[in-house]
Amino acid sequence: MSNAIKIHGFPLSGHAHRVELFASVAGIAHEVIYVDLPAGEHKQAPFLALNPLGVVPVIEDSDVVIHDSISILIYLARKYAPSYIPQDLASEAEMHRFLAMSAGEISYGPGAARLINVFNSPVDPVFAKETAAKALTKLEQQLDGNDFLVANKVSLADFAIYSYVAHAPEGDVSLDPYPNIRRWLSNVEGLSGFVPMQATKAGLVK
Repeated sequence: MSNAIKIHGFPLSGHAHRVELFASVAGIAHEVIYVDLPAGEHKQAPFLALNPLGVVPVIEDSDVVIHDSISILIYLARKYAPSYIPQDLASEAEMHRFLAMSAGEISYGPGAARLINVFNSPVDPVFAKETAAKALTKLEQQLDGNDFLVANKVSLADFAIYSYVAHAPEGDVSLDPYPNIRRWLSNVEGLSGFVPMQATKAGLVK
């Protein structure tokens, strides 16, 4: 796989998973390189040479190195799978709104709540769960009558949002009140090439 993109990631990282998931569904040749976060590999010189911030994911595409999961998604789509970016400007703007949401409300909501249980992160659980509820309510409304988040067609928005929402129960955030979200999760999981993110000992409540 010498021509494959290298994705440096970690199995429990939702940020890394969204990149791997998109590459797999979009049919982009890639290999996943395990970064041993528990052993501190991400803070050692070889990895820091790729990403001075010391976090996953990072991709290598020949001599191009990119970190930040959303930047990676946009790069991969622009270069290899442009059909996952809406062609009309209004829909593309809507897609970017969800990309921003993935880095904001989703990260600080269900993503942060999960960090408490999975990584013993010193995050305020009340704030995380309140933020999660607000974000999930918005998604539930957006998905009313829609199979995917933007223009009723799969786009980068779905990949950016999926991982932490699907694993919200690992942060004691129930998805039971959100039937549209559960249906959407099934739609994403039904895409050809779908790869799941590793569940933790906290388990998933489907």
